[in-house]
Amino acid sequence: MLEGKANIKETDMPEKMQMQAMACASRVLDNLHDVFDCISIAAHIKKEFDKMYGSGWQCVVGSNFGCFFTHAPGTFIYFSLETLNFLIFKGASS
Repeated sequence: MLEGKANIKETDMPEKMQMQAMACASRVLDNLHDVFDCISIAAHIKKEFDKMYGSGWQCVVGSNFGCFFTHAPGTFIYFSLETLNFLIFKGASS
């Protein structure tokens, strides 16, 4: 069980949402046979957040990536868990 072992690097999410993001990532890693299948991990987290908080969520998972984006206030978290980094945010509406 990986829950509680995440390291938050940056966030503006409410604490409850942060906990849900890290718990979701932990559950996916605990239940997935291939923890290096970053696309499946990201897809699962995105779908779960879409269900909980409405559509428009984005998720990036990997050990080495760069990014530049605009997000809706209060919907951004970047954290690490084991050897992977997780970036979850809801896109800003134009």
